[in-house]
Order: sequence, then C-alpha cells, then structure tokens
Amino acid sequence: MIRVSLDENIKMISDTVGYLKSKGRAVFFDAEHFFDGYKANAEYALKTLLCAQNAGADAIILCDTNGGMLTCELSGIVSMVRPLIKPSLGIHCHNDSETAVANSVAAVVAGCDHVQGTVNGYGERCGNANLCSVIPSLKAKLGMDCLNGGNLNELTEVSRYVAEVCNMKHMDNQPFTGQSAFAHKAGVHVNAVLKKPQAYEHIQPEIIGNKRRILISELSGKSTLSLKAESFNIGLKKDSPKIKRFMNLLQDLEHQGYHFEAAEGSFELLLKRQIKKYKEFFELKNFRVINEKHEDGGSYCEARIKIMVNGKAKYTACEGDGPINALDGALRKSLVGFYPELADMQLSDFKVRVLDEKQGTAAKVRVLIQSQDKEKSWWTIGVSENIIEAGWQALVDSVEYKLLNG
Repeated sequence: MIRVSLDENIKMISDTVGYLKSKGRAVFFDAEHFFDGYKANAEYALKTLLCAQNAGADAIILCDTNGGMLTCELSGIVSMVRPLIKPSLGIHCHNDSETAVANSVAAVVAGCDHVQGTVNGYGERCGNANLCSVIPSLKAKLGMDCLNGGNLNELTEVSRYVAEVCNMKHMDNQPFTGQSAFAHKAGVHVNAVLKKPQAYEHIQPEIIGNKRRILISELSGKSTLSLKAESFNIGLKKDSPKIKRFMNLLQDLEHQGYHFEAAEGSFELLLKRQIKKYKEFFELKNFRVINEKHEDGGSYCEARIKIMVNGKAKYTACEGDGPINALDGALRKSLVGFYPELADMQLSDFKVRVLDEKQGTAAKVRVLIQSQDKEKSWWTIGVSENIIEAGWQALVDSVEYKLLNG
C-alpha cells in the first residue's frame, strides 16, 4: 500500500509532473491500474488524469495493469476519457486475459494515438500487448500509418531476431509472424488456397515478411506434392508417375510413425532422394554411445563415431549431456573440417514421443529435432524402437539439410 490519502496522491501527481516539466523534460504519465480504478471510482480516476494534464503532461497513458479488462468494457471507457484529454492519449495493456492486442487496437479506434507494448508480447506474468500483432492490425487492416511510411515487410524478421537475442524460442503458432501462421495442409484446402488465398488467409503473408507454407501429410493430393516440389526448385508435374510412387511411399512412412507435417527438412531430403536430386555428403561406418552412471549420482556420456567423407575415414569422440547431444557434437566435429558451414549450426529443440504406449519400452518412438543457423530453422525426424537410432536419423537429416541448402 502507498498509504497516502486520495488528496495527497493528487498533490504528488501534480508536484512530480510539474517538477519534471520545469526541468525541460517530456513527461508521459502512465496511469497505473487506471481501468480497474475507473470501475471502482470513476470520478477519482478521471481526476488523476486531469491533474496530470493540468500539470503539463505531454502524454497520458491508460493502463490495464492487471490485464483483466474485456474489450467491450475498455473501449467504452476510452471513448468516455478521450474528449477530456488534450495531450496524446495512450494505451498500455497486459495480457492476463488474452485480450492485450484486441484491447490495444480497440483503444486506438476509440481515440488513443499512442500504444505501449513489446515485440512478441514479452513481459511479466502473461506478457504485454504484442506489437507484432498490433502493428499489422493497425497498418494493414485499418490503414493507419503507424510506422511512418514503411518497413512492415520486415516485421517477421524483427520478431524472430528479437526472439533470438532474448534466447527465447520463437513460437510457431504466433499470429502474423509465426512459422505456422500461414501453413496449410490437405489437398482440397491447399488447392483452394492457390486459387483464392483470401479464403483461408486473413492477410497476405508477404506484407509482413512471412510466407505461405504448404504442409505435407497422408492427406496431401497430387497438386500439393507438385506445389511443394516446386518450392524446392524441383519440376514435378502432378500427372508424373513419380508423384504417384512418392505418394505411396509417403503414406507408408506415415503409417510407420513418420510425421512430415512437423518435419519439412526431412521431407525435402526424402523427395530429393527419391527423384535422384541428392548426393551423399558422408557415410556412416559405425558409432557407439557410452552412458555411465556413477555411485555419487554423477553421469557421463560419450559418443564415438567413424564416418567416410570423400574416401577419407574420420574417427571422432565427443562428450555430451546425453546420447543425442554427444552424437551431435561428434558428428559435427567430424564434418566441420570438410564442411566449415556447419560451425554456424546448432540444435535448438528436441522432442520425443512414444507412438504406441501399449508396447511399453518396446514401443516405437518418434524423435523430432529443430536446428538453426543465422538465417533460418528447420525440423527433421527419425522413427525407431531404439530412441538413439531415431535420434540419429533425425540428426543426420538435420546436418544433411544444412549442407544441401547452404
């Protein structure tokens, strides 16, 4: 508790804003808890704003500090406040009710000309208003020039760059800038998207620097596979016999547990291998993984690997936090002398799923690996009853995808 009276609080606002203005400062008055305060005591909440205005504040920002306001409530309150405020009126929303973006946009429509938020919505608790959703909503949908003229097509790049700087995984399902924001699957759906994109996309992905993705699964038709091949610079007409053979292979692999919708890197390699648009970068001779558990509670994991590259044998050992981490280190350590570009690559995510729980420890497992370099990220997959073998399959695809695409 601040433990001051309502009148004393008004005096503190006036003194603080007045003092800062006397020093030549631009003053933004963030009215913390304004909306909750307005609902509890509207007269006093408005009095604090008018006090800041009279003391010379350059901007007054209405804050939904608890993040609990519904859009229908917030919009009405902003409309009530706007005629009373002469300087810039701002909005600051938290996302505890999943309404921060909607509330920010509604506030602008109701009269606010200043929005506070963060890239990707990062912030305390459930986060702040996601500027990567607010900006395109205002500019591309409402025609408001909130970027002083341009660069909206750099939004996706900025979103992903900030995630990398913050050491946060960029969420695939993030609106507008996520990798899955414009992803489509199933033959009829994809066919319709190609004919009339606006039937399935609320905005053109290129406007914000994102791109459409066509996902592959056992539901895919010939048109989908042909289009996907074209995205890999492979000319493969939908009436080609190769398409039918590849569809049969794809369905067979998915029945075994592969899931190429989630592993486009492995799908691209599979397609290029089948149509002979692929070369082997290395050949595995053998590998061994040693995992030790010590009586003091410590553990040790080491991978030893032998590969052949351009007729030359390479033996490597590497320690790791676990078998896949150790194998990853050993493989890239073996290859980096031949392929220096692998130095820029790293594993960023690792998922394991048991495919048939009834089989217990004998069940097949699906391993998905996400890798990234300075430019992009990609997923690869492996399936086996042996988790290390499944991880190895996904790991090899990950490395070969990087080598194939530079």
